Amino acid sequence: MRRRAESDARSRGYYLNPDEGFLKDLIEGLKRNEERYGYPSCPCRLASGVFDFDRDIVCPCDYRDPDVEEFGACYCALFVNKEAFEGKMPITPVPERRPPEKQAGASGAMAGPSSLQTVAVPKLEEGRSEMKLWYCKQCGYVVFREEPPYICPICKAKKEFFAPISIGAYTSG
Repeated sequence: MRRRAESDARSRGYYLNPDEGFLKDLIEGLKRNEERYGYPSCPCRLASGVFDFDRDIVCPCDYRDPDVEEFGACYCALFVNKEAFEGKMPITPVPERRPPEKQAGASGAMAGPSSLQTVAVPKLEEGRSEMKLWYCKQCGYVVFREEPPYICPICKAKKEFFAPISIGAYTSG
């Protein structure tokens, strides 16, 4: 898990948190969540256990890049910029960017699976998902999810550069 995080950090020009004890706890949390849910959800957020619902908080989460850009660290402080890594800027708390409805839906998991199915993600469970194909108008990256990512993982374009793709829009004749 640590090697995966280090590799991802390097690929984006980030660093892992310099506090070894804190870093070890974060890596352990990711590992535990991957064992529990089958995917490494953010250790600092409550996951629902439904991948399609939690897709935005699978590490590295959708919010990491804007958090590191604006605050020097991501929400859980696993990933930091060079200044924070070198101690030239403090690692401070980062405001939550995850939409409140996603947070509330995940907390429905605390009441048990039946509550999660009926309250948090009924559309996903019933097969009537609001999932859409989105493409980045800048580089062409395509993703299937409810909302576009905050930042394109390929070209770093902002959410506003994504547009929905209509399937079946063409008719012959």
